[in-house]
Amino acid sequence: MMSLIGKFISFSIAVYIVAFFLPGITLKKAETGVFVALVYGIVHFFLFWILNIITLPFKFLSLGLFVFVINGFLLWLTDKLVDDFEIKDIKTTMIASLLISFITTVLGVIVYTDSHQVFDRFL
Repeated sequence: MMSLIGKFISFSIAVYIVAFFLPGITLKKAETGVFVALVYGIVHFFLFWILNIITLPFKFLSLGLFVFVINGFLLWLTDKLVDDFEIKDIKTTMIASLLISFITTVLGVIVYTDSHQVFDRFL
């Protein structure tokens, strides 16, 4: 399990990577990615479980994929709260949400698991 600081660093790196490669996302300053990770973490902490419970029927119907919509909403909310972070439209927000989730998961597997555990799963 990743520590809180590890999740924060992984999310910050994911925001920088997605902002670099996805044309609809703009970070106006270099330190904005870290601030976005901080604000998203706070928003996620307070709203994710509430939204998770409210949208439980949709999660069951979509076999859990509705979580990406919740993450997209939280990313959109973070966009509205942070002035130096801009996302062009809802399509870009959803793509960014998927990419950030994927990159954060990959970074977590690479950094915070023992290499023998990773290779033993595939053998």
